[in-house]
Amino acid sequence: MFVRNCWYVAAWDYEVLPDSLFERQILGESVLIYRKNDGEPVALRNSCCHRNAPLSMGRKEGDCVRCMYHGMKFDATGRCIEIPGQQQIPAKSVVRSYPAVERNRWIWIWMGESSKADESMIPDTWMLSDPNWRMKPGYMEYEANYLLITDNLLDFSHLSFVHENTLGGSESIATTRASVERIERGLRVKRRVKDTVPAPYQRRFGEFGGKVDRWFHYDFLVPGVLLMESGVKDAGNPDDKLDGALLLGSCQAVTPASETRSHYFFMQSHAFALDDPTVTEALYDGVCVAFDEDRRMIEAQQRALIGGSLDDSVALAADSALMQFRRLVQAMFKSETESA
Repeated sequence: MFVRNCWYVAAWDYEVLPDSLFERQILGESVLIYRKNDGEPVALRNSCCHRNAPLSMGRKEGDCVRCMYHGMKFDATGRCIEIPGQQQIPAKSVVRSYPAVERNRWIWIWMGESSKADESMIPDTWMLSDPNWRMKPGYMEYEANYLLITDNLLDFSHLSFVHENTLGGSESIATTRASVERIERGLRVKRRVKDTVPAPYQRRFGEFGGKVDRWFHYDFLVPGVLLMESGVKDAGNPDDKLDGALLLGSCQAVTPASETRSHYFFMQSHAFALDDPTVTEALYDGVCVAFDEDRRMIEAQQRALIGGSLDDSVALAADSALMQFRRLVQAMFKSETESA
């Protein structure tokens, strides 16, 4: 079940180099991504219309790509403009093109109806390029359905257990209920954990004399984009008193490769110690360890679900956000299917 009329993250900017051809499977389709001479990204179906040879095995020629099986040349719109040894080009000599936009270091792709591709619907990932924050980009693959990953991101109670020794540090996260609010094309989730202990990495970078308050505020948008500001400060101080606080941010995106494989784009940014690259590296290494903890759990969950579903699973109060998000995706999928 994939919603198509929305923007998916296809790649980090550094993955698609000038004069290179980059392939990635998205929503069960192999997609070729490359850059025109001016740097603008191009996305085409990775299949020549002649004998279905992968265009990613071809050759970039200016703003065009040539299939290196029989030499057909396609422009950035997917239209064939040259066939060796043949002057007449059949009207059907076209490969599908997808709207593609680069914004704040992510290359976005629209897999649905091109006429509906509205760039104003691209989430605002300002933190990816804001000079007042530092971060290092990350990527990993999951052998799991993307909705299992969005479930994980919508219920942070798992931090107390999956990430007991990394991002969690206390069961108080699980015992603190989050507030959930519907917003346009997604949800807004807020969780404030009072009078708790700092996580191991927070003790490393902060100067906390005792108990702390922690907060996680994020928007989670279709198809699976998390935009979060979080932090930790000494307990007992007013919420707006941030002296000595560690301010953190995160942009994460889940893009389905297939029904059982997913791409996961992430970063962990910080608004403190901006001139110390060792802090950026340490935070990146730390979230990589934690996200690998998530991956092991979710991939095991996927294996356990083979031949089954979550339809008859027990529902908990903490499931509120993830169940609302699944209903939103289901409604959008149903709307697209009926209109098609």
